[in-house]
Amino acid sequence: MSKVTHGRGYVYSIKYHIVLCTKYRHKTLQGKIDDKLKEIINEIASPM
Repeated sequence: MSKVTHGRGYVYSIKYHIVLCTKYRHKTLQGKIDDKLKEIINEIASPM
């Protein structure tokens, strides 16, 4: 869960963006690895 930090004149929340860049646009994640990574990311990203 991300923490919203605020002070006098500012508010921010640090978030992450994952980018996978491959040569020739080949799929990097396939099969069980793709499914497991999606499951982990959903667990982390879902609000509690």
